[in-house]
Amino acid sequence: MSGSVRAALLTVGLVIATFFGPHAAFAVTLDELYQSQTIVTGQGEVNRQIGFRDCLDRVLVRVSGDRRLLERPEMAELRDKAGSFVDSFRYHDRMEGIPIHDEQGTHDRPHDLTCLYKPATVNKLLASLGSKPWLGARPTLSILLAVERAGRGFVLASDGDESPYMRDSLEAAARPMAMSIVIPDKATLTKGGFIFEEVRAMATSPELLGGDARTLGGRPLLFGNIQWRDKDLGWTVDWWLAIDGKTYDWQIRGVSFDEAFRVAIKGAAQILSGNGQP
Repeated sequence: MSGSVRAALLTVGLVIATFFGPHAAFAVTLDELYQSQTIVTGQGEVNRQIGFRDCLDRVLVRVSGDRRLLERPEMAELRDKAGSFVDSFRYHDRMEGIPIHDEQGTHDRPHDLTCLYKPATVNKLLASLGSKPWLGARPTLSILLAVERAGRGFVLASDGDESPYMRDSLEAAARPMAMSIVIPDKATLTKGGFIFEEVRAMATSPELLGGDARTLGGRPLLFGNIQWRDKDLGWTVDWWLAIDGKTYDWQIRGVSFDEAFRVAIKGAAQILSGNGQP
């Protein structure tokens, strides 16, 4: 284990904490927390009920922070009654402003379906599943990600040229969990000396993360090492998070980077909400 890697890790807290400021958190109102959104085709009753079931799954995970709830056997019965738990809902045409095609009706167009719930309703459902709401300001995650494909590697930067789609995907993964993320820019990475090899070593060596380096300016620090594997027909990803003196790691194999980032954010939420190992 190189001394430069260890020194760089001890520097990361000072560099990024100074750049982004201390103790950041992402505050959401109760109205914002107790809602969820999915995509449906048209506004017909059949697809609306499908959307209600998906929105129920999403709001339970969003409010509790525990994605394992969806594996509970009780969920099958709750999904059958998903519409009865919705207080109100609204649609947004995702193709708004685009004329309807000659062979296309409004029932063919994709819509965002947003479902709003009363807190008491969702809290009662969570209690029936042995869970509870994760209230208060949600921590903002600092992201440090080493990316490797076809023998080429880089560290993801907020203003980098390598993969803007990955940045957008990480932000999209955080929104359904009512969380926010911070990705360091190139200047911050350069100032900290975070070249690809050192960041990859940090992401795969939990023993490197000691003391104050476990958070960046009061933020939980999520390390990732993502590699494309032809044999897996997708991305292989290792995630690691340290919080309250404990270390957690989880992995996923053979997926798109969109799915890899959803797994990362939901895994971090599960830990930070007090629901244990992803």
